[in-house]
Amino acid sequence: TLLWETLGKQFVEYEQMAPFLIPEDQQRRLLEFLPLFLKAWEQSAGEIIFPNIQLLASEVSKLLTKEIKRTLSGKSAEEARLALEQLLQQKGEAGDGHLLLKSVYLLSQTDLRTTWSIIGSGLPAALMQCLYLFFTVPLKKTSDDRESIEDDAQTQEMLVKIMLNMYKEEQGVEELLAADKLQSLIIATSSLWDQCSHSWKVPTGRVLRTISKAQTKTSIVYLQAVDCIKIAVQNLFTMADTLPACDVCEAASIVLCLVKDSYPVSPALLTEFENNDGYQLLLKILLRCEGLQQNEGDPYLDEILAMLTCLTTCGKAELKVSGNIVHPQLPHFDFEQAQSSGMTVKNLQPFQVLQSLFQKSNDQHLCGRILSAIGTIWAWDRVNFFLLEWTLQPINQFTDIIHFKPHPVQVQFFRLVESIVLDLSYVPHEILKKVQYLIKENIVPFCTLTALQCLLSMTQKNLLFSDIFRDSGLLGLLLALLRKEAKILRKSAGTHLPGLKEGTEKELNVVMLKMVAALTARSVRNMVVLKDYGMVPYIKIFLDDECYRSATLSILEQLSVINYEEYMSIIIGALCSSTQWELHLKLDLLKSLLRILESPKSHSAFRTCSGFNGLLSLLSDMEGALQEPPSGQWAAVGQNCVLELVFYTLQGISAALHLDPVNSNFFQRNGLFEKMAEDLGSLGCFWTQGKKQIPVSLEKKRTFAEFLDEAFYSSEPFPAWLRNCIWILNFLDHMVKGTLHQENYFKERKPEMGKESRDDQEAPQAQEHPVASERPGNKLPVSAYMIWGNPEEKQEMRDCTIVHPGAVCVMVRLLPKLYKEGCAQLSQEIQCALVDHIQSLVKSEKSRQVMCDSGLLSTIITSCQDVFCSDSHPLHLALTRVFEKLASQAVEPHVLR
Repeated sequence: TLLWETLGKQFVEYEQMAPFLIPEDQQRRLLEFLPLFLKAWEQSAGEIIFPNIQLLASEVSKLLTKEIKRTLSGKSAEEARLALEQLLQQKGEAGDGHLLLKSVYLLSQTDLRTTWSIIGSGLPAALMQCLYLFFTVPLKKTSDDRESIEDDAQTQEMLVKIMLNMYKEEQGVEELLAADKLQSLIIATSSLWDQCSHSWKVPTGRVLRTISKAQTKTSIVYLQAVDCIKIAVQNLFTMADTLPACDVCEAASIVLCLVKDSYPVSPALLTEFENNDGYQLLLKILLRCEGLQQNEGDPYLDEILAMLTCLTTCGKAELKVSGNIVHPQLPHFDFEQAQSSGMTVKNLQPFQVLQSLFQKSNDQHLCGRILSAIGTIWAWDRVNFFLLEWTLQPINQFTDIIHFKPHPVQVQFFRLVESIVLDLSYVPHEILKKVQYLIKENIVPFCTLTALQCLLSMTQKNLLFSDIFRDSGLLGLLLALLRKEAKILRKSAGTHLPGLKEGTEKELNVVMLKMVAALTARSVRNMVVLKDYGMVPYIKIFLDDECYRSATLSILEQLSVINYEEYMSIIIGALCSSTQWELHLKLDLLKSLLRILESPKSHSAFRTCSGFNGLLSLLSDMEGALQEPPSGQWAAVGQNCVLELVFYTLQGISAALHLDPVNSNFFQRNGLFEKMAEDLGSLGCFWTQGKKQIPVSLEKKRTFAEFLDEAFYSSEPFPAWLRNCIWILNFLDHMVKGTLHQENYFKERKPEMGKESRDDQEAPQAQEHPVASERPGNKLPVSAYMIWGNPEEKQEMRDCTIVHPGAVCVMVRLLPKLYKEGCAQLSQEIQCALVDHIQSLVKSEKSRQVMCDSGLLSTIITSCQDVFCSDSHPLHLALTRVFEKLASQAVEPHVLR
């Protein structure tokens, strides 16, 4: 602070004496003062505390201006350029110029009033003359002269910063008009770009862009009077043929920046640019940018495209267009509401440059940037889409040539088309017709695929497109293409024929099926069209390929809406005709079946189409699949898949029986519960050898809940055969209570494109439990745990109602088979636990009544006659207690006797 106070006093003395000093003494006194000023600035961490700072700035700037003019006077361009460098760099006695430059540099960064003082000194015009010389007269320097190069960089940084601070003010720009160097520099950038000083290209561009943003009416009139833009455009036309594309872009971006930034003040420069073929120049330059590397010239290319995009809003009046809105349209579309007073398109010429560039270029980066620009224009104002499409029809025309463009451009284009529907809520019927024709011609499969994915996305968003694409003929076209492909698949019958599709073409088939599924979803009329085309036999051919299966099942599920019997016939038939090892096909078919069985109306069709027998045949086909160790091809399949298939099979049966007395009576009357017990007993985890079981004394007696705990919670080894048995009994217990069809223990699989079906591949983690393997600590899901008597749910279990007594019959039939040779004690313990669980099921009066009314008691007793006829059988006493409970409810006591 003391130093600044001392300096302040010294400068006051200088002010008082200055009028009485000759110019040379004034200059000497000021130059003696400046080193102290710089020292004070350095010691106060860049903070200036000086009362007469505006006067100091004016005096220093005037002296610097005087020195520059003296240095340049009477010299040629080369001599002046060299003399300027010597003046401004810190070398010997010539260090006075550098001292002045550094002082002005610091003062120009203080405040606006100080900057105005610098501007009023005449320095703006002087520095513009310096910039012109530095830019147009390059000096040759070797890389060895490192000290000189470093001085140049420091000098350049200070000069440019001073100019940026002065020229960002309108007052600073108008001060330039006193000299002729502004238009000279602009014209030089358009004509001498390849001959100028390389190190001054970027700084010159920065300075001219700063001037561009601060243009005034006076500066625009000045530039127009000297034909500055006209001459620059003519020069750029010449350079466009000879210079590298990135250099021409850099030079052109400066001129275009001046044109664009001047428009809010006056349209004069834009008019001059347009009248001298400026847009044709830009198209010529941009077309030369084809093939540039992604980062080469990017900033200037992007700048030109961005400025062209902005120029679309630079016009005298709003465009007035009236288009014919083709119906139907989305319910919430309102064209009148879309009209607004935002940034609307008023100038079509710059947009025509973008449009022509897209039509003529196949460069990925150029085309991608143009599509982004179109999206930006639409985002400015919703009405811009209509203004452009009803005049120049860009999207309509682009659709005709999009298949020639690189794949990423095709993807971006169809996203843009999709946004018309999603963001503008408008259905562009003419464009959609073009897209449909593109799909029909299928010139480039990838383009066809991308186009169809676009239409698929629209269809999934709104049901209206189901009608639009049916009436336009797209549904019929897709059905014809799928019929052709189905014939090829049927002919191949598992072999690899030359006509089979792979890669993109196969993915196209997948999307066609998805599109048909989307068009038929919730549209009975479209499903009738599919059926009338005779497509049902062809659609079901696609079931065999896992890539096609999901969409195919969706279509067939829509078929069930108009004909349950036909759907059931197809699904049950496919289940029965599938090979023993096509487990994933069976799982997918069963899951589809479960979705349809949610409707009670489907139950009758399921029964009449032999659905129960069909599902039980799946269990028969898995004979020995869960035996330990697994044998044959079952070893490769893995027990996870087997248990999953057992679960979904039983789920299907349970769903068909749910709240359906006719199906329940049919299943029981035809002995299908007994058939189910027989098939489950032959899976391989249950005892089937029929040897007499030897009773043992039990050291401990665990409940079923405790067994379940140890099977899936304990870290101790647990026998795989018993774990599998528990799971099957788990499923049966849910069936008893009528809730099996509501459960879900297995993760959904998602088929991947390009991979073979995994039916015949080894299942991962084959020996792990299907759910336990996916949970921390191999824990069973809460829903499964609750079944077996979670202590908090004991009361609920105690009061549970038996819905399907036949499933109890199955559990009783499996009871003697819960045995493993060599594990007599464990076997007897689990059998007793199951009997106790069955006893808990019939504990309530309502459950006992259901059991007795079912007429299954004699069947159950017969299935356990070996147990009842032998007092020494381990389960004799336990089962006797169960039936004693039922005796009081039995309508026909002689049955029990």
